[in-house]
Amino acid sequence: MALALDEPNENDEVIQVDGLKFLVDKQLWAAAAPISIDVTYTGFTIDSAIPLNSEKCSCEPSSCSCGGDYGDGSCGGCTH
Repeated sequence: MALALDEPNENDEVIQVDGLKFLVDKQLWAAAAPISIDVTYTGFTIDSAIPLNSEKCSCEPSSCSCGGDYGDGSCGGCTH
């Protein structure tokens, strides 16, 4: 998951928290809720009900790297 600027559309769930508006695809929201976003010294962290194996994989906008064996050649849910 990532944060980005966007305009709402009919496929989005709109959540407002402390004056901030968050848009989440309705299908993703159904699978991932609850989602929490926290500010860190280096950016943001996003946690959700969807398990992401962060100990084995790193998924960036243009690449994905895994240190573990998933047996199916995948990168633990990363689509890059």
